[in-house]
Amino acid sequence: MESLIKFVQDEFVPKKDFAEFSAGDTITVYYEIREGEKSRTQFFRGVVLQRRGSGLTETFTIRKMSGTIGVERIFPVNLPALQKVEVNKRGKVRRARIFYFRGLTGKKARIKEARRK
Repeated sequence: MESLIKFVQDEFVPKKDFAEFSAGDTITVYYEIREGEKSRTQFFRGVVLQRRGSGLTETFTIRKMSGTIGVERIFPVNLPALQKVEVNKRGKVRRARIFYFRGLTGKKARIKEARRK
């Protein structure tokens, strides 16, 4: 049964080609918002806390600071409203899910920049 579901996902769900990113990276996600008849593009820029799932159900969580309040948002990778994912900075972290980042403030909340090719 699972192989049938995987086959249908591979064949019929369009794959979006976004830049490769992982936990610790700072990214900007551009997505479309519809308000009645009008639609506009909005962006959300923050640090990736995690990527989870695979295939159709893959999601990623982004955290940004809005003033002194932390705001997190979960985006499905296959969301039709997603237009573009832009990697601003590559971060060097030692975990795949950096939930400890929520508790850090000030200078401790900085992530070292990775030297990737």
